[in-house]
Amino acid sequence: MQASSSGQKVKPQALPALLLIDDDPLICESLAWALKADFSVYQAASRQETHQLLEKLDSTPLLALVDLGLPPEPHTPDEGFALISELLAANAEAKILVLSGQSERANIHHALTLGAVDFIPKPCEPDLLRARLQHQLMMLDAERRDVDRAEPANRLMGESAVMAGLQAQIVQYADTPFPVLIQGESGTGKELVVEELHRRSGRSGEPLITINCAAFSAELLEAQIFGHARGAFTGATTARAGFFEDAGAGTLFLDEIGEFPIELQPKLLRVLENGEYYRLGETRPRTTRARVVTATNRELLEEIRAGNFRQDLYHRLSVLTLVVPSLREREHDALMLLEHFRQLYAEKVAPFGLDEAAKQRLESYTFPGNVRELRNIVIRLGARYPGREVGLTELEAELDLFADTQEAVDDLTRQQMRAGCFCLDEVLGVWEQRYINAAMKMCSGNLSKAARLLGINRTTLYSRMQRLSNSADQH
Repeated sequence: MQASSSGQKVKPQALPALLLIDDDPLICESLAWALKADFSVYQAASRQETHQLLEKLDSTPLLALVDLGLPPEPHTPDEGFALISELLAANAEAKILVLSGQSERANIHHALTLGAVDFIPKPCEPDLLRARLQHQLMMLDAERRDVDRAEPANRLMGESAVMAGLQAQIVQYADTPFPVLIQGESGTGKELVVEELHRRSGRSGEPLITINCAAFSAELLEAQIFGHARGAFTGATTARAGFFEDAGAGTLFLDEIGEFPIELQPKLLRVLENGEYYRLGETRPRTTRARVVTATNRELLEEIRAGNFRQDLYHRLSVLTLVVPSLREREHDALMLLEHFRQLYAEKVAPFGLDEAAKQRLESYTFPGNVRELRNIVIRLGARYPGREVGLTELEAELDLFADTQEAVDDLTRQQMRAGCFCLDEVLGVWEQRYINAAMKMCSGNLSKAARLLGINRTTLYSRMQRLSNSADQH
């Protein structure tokens, strides 16, 4: 314990928390030892261990180092990709850095699109890793100061028609007592919509309480929301008020409502119907005056059909619905937001410019990661090209072009379906013909070799070629 100049003891400042997720114990231990002077390091070896660890912590660490190859499939990046999404769902402000040997270009782009802020190939020198982590701490500090400067102004920015429509709906719904369901893709800024709803309402002087439903087990989520009596479960040494009580007459925001456990849904429905709930372990009902706002990027109607979500609860939650548009639907907002982020990080990263070709490409990009992806693109460009003009080549190196192309194909398919001119058999026929043509060309027309390449027998290939030929003749 240090002493101040007046003789009073001063509590040392706590080190920033860092999640380190890697299934190699040697890497985990060596990195934890190398970083322990600058960070409080919490280790886990899998997604499951990470969730168990987070349930024990008071809050989700704002920094995370994540390996892509995690059990039970350590030779693929799928577990790491899923964990990135889950950590950002638990805390959208988190800075996730990927530290992985699976550093193929496609993996790098997909991780960054999901919301990771950096990708560091293995092996990595501890000093470089420490510098990259310290850089993200500076970014967090800049964002927090931006939030302070923005209050009470609206941080939900945009000049497009769809954003103007969203703003008008927010004003319309702000002072109604009914629940609001906010829908939209990951990274669109649903939490900012909640803040604006609360700020514009008569409840703005009351608390705005946020809880992420995906971050807790069913038992802990129930205790967090409704509170618990002493001895209600192992470790409950004292009674605790839940978030419904903490919110008072304010707003309770349940994020990731699609993850709300099915066994707890009747209890939430009861609150919405008559305002009554029970603390875990108590028999005396309590009442709440809080307004409930929920958000999801899931399609809840599909969850209802799958038996994961109650239909009556859905109808209660969706009395009023707000849809946050994706960035690709927002006309010229991408350039406006890019300028905002450049100014936000100007103190930490030297501003860069975009030439005309890069600007046009940015506006045509589909942004599968939405505003969060754009923010991370700005940070990376500013770090790599400080004070320089960025051209098309440099910009495209930061984009997830595969996801971009796939999204464009999906958009076209949706347009064709709405227009009533989509035929699944025709689409499948076109792709089948392309694969057959490619195999036949590779095998110089040898039917048996082409069949082996396609994973079918010779007779099946011949029959398919005949069918496709007859179909072409008919058209």
